[in-house]
Amino acid sequence: MELVSVKEGDSVTLNSGLTEMTDEDLILWRFGSENTLIAQINVMAGSITVYDDDLDGRFRDRLKLNDQTGSLSITNTRTEHAGLYKLQTNSVSKSFSLTVHGELSSVSVMEGDSVTLHPDVTQIRDDDYILWKLGAEKSIIAQIRRDFGIFNTFDGTDGRFRDRLKLDKQTLSLTITNITTQHAGVYQLEIHRVKLVFSCDVCDDQRSMSVLEGDSVTLDSDLTEIMDDDLILWRFGYNKTLIAEINVMADSIIVYDDVLEERFRDRLKLDDQTASLIITNATTQHNGHYQLKTNSVIKNFSLTVHARLPVPVISRDSSQCSSSSSSSTPSYCSLVCSVVNVGHVTLSWYKGNSLLSSISVSDLSISLSLPLEVEYQDKNRYSCVLNNPISNQTTHLDITQLCQPCSGSLSLIVLIFFSAVAGSLLIVAAFGIFLTCRKCRKTDQKVETPEEITYIEPTFNNRKVHKTVRFIPKNVKEEAQVEYAPIAMRRSNIPDLQNPATAITTPADNKFFQTCR
Repeated sequence: MELVSVKEGDSVTLNSGLTEMTDEDLILWRFGSENTLIAQINVMAGSITVYDDDLDGRFRDRLKLNDQTGSLSITNTRTEHAGLYKLQTNSVSKSFSLTVHGELSSVSVMEGDSVTLHPDVTQIRDDDYILWKLGAEKSIIAQIRRDFGIFNTFDGTDGRFRDRLKLDKQTLSLTITNITTQHAGVYQLEIHRVKLVFSCDVCDDQRSMSVLEGDSVTLDSDLTEIMDDDLILWRFGYNKTLIAEINVMADSIIVYDDVLEERFRDRLKLDDQTASLIITNATTQHNGHYQLKTNSVIKNFSLTVHARLPVPVISRDSSQCSSSSSSSTPSYCSLVCSVVNVGHVTLSWYKGNSLLSSISVSDLSISLSLPLEVEYQDKNRYSCVLNNPISNQTTHLDITQLCQPCSGSLSLIVLIFFSAVAGSLLIVAAFGIFLTCRKCRKTDQKVETPEEITYIEPTFNNRKVHKTVRFIPKNVKEEAQVEYAPIAMRRSNIPDLQNPATAITTPADNKFFQTCR
């Protein structure tokens, strides 16, 4: 018996081995256990016939006979064409076992879910011996023999399938429940000469990872070993851009760090034992979705690169002083904790270890501020904390340093003090000026008081005219000589001449006035 294999959809030729046919040859081709005639060549009759309508028409338009050698060709093969073929001539009898490998059917499932592998086989006999196998080792995990009522499942050599396999007795479907990445791989269903292949990819839940900018991060494949036929691919972003690969059969390890505007230039490394991907000197450009795909496993990673955190700054709320009146002083101190250019962080106030308030932001490059009010005499310990999932920065509050009286209030106090001092000085100066003016007024009165003048009666002497002869007009009288006596002056109160009641006159005074007249 000659074994022949073909991939579903391809064509296959069953060679007769004849170099020529004799004139009396009758060449017959039969199929299956019932030896159903599907094609013949009658040389004597000069006829070539195919019976492609038999067997439910499964061979319709698919059979061809070579009129020179008698070989049979089957085009566009399907799994229903697998089986036993027999060639009969007048002198030769040959058998062929044709195996049709179904196209690889790929299925993907999330870890923890269930998946069903549907063989979609319609022609099943009760005596068919059906096997489900896994991996390159083709370990048997299930078997079916209907005529004996056999429907068995196996746990596997390492027990990975324990209590997880279910068989459908009608359709032969295999269901795997509560699947894990250990169950990923290539499954094969064998029904006599039919082999159906399924590739089951188990996607684990997306793994979230964080790293500080400038540090390195490793995306673990969790593979304990790499199979000889493995093709391991690392992709980035939702466009699934290929950034690294390991081809075991070609013995090659390649990183494509020049793609995506070279953001991965000199930053990618692959572990040749586990296929884990290492990103060095990470930046925020490396944020995003990463996918690992092997022949049997799909893993997803979400990487977040956090910028290094600044130290939060605590300051006095300047609006408190500007809004407070001069007649009232606030009993509390208003503070603000602030940071700039941050993203994916939380800013919080703590009193001891107790959270007082917090604010979070997921945007990039944003400024945050968080207020707090404390009593001036508060002795509790306060701190402002800025944190992200992997780091934090803390600033402790020094109440005695920040919570001083408002500078405006202090200035007002100083102003009032100096105003009072200046007022006092002005009062003293005014009093001094008053005393000085009063003294000056007395002095002026003393200067302006007229002195009493005592007049002495003058003595008149007649002077004789000289005898000198001269012309004297008749109207010129004899000149009188007046002699003046010294005047003595003494200070005395002068009577108010405007008020006769107060005027005191003496005979001398009367004589004075008479003389002056």
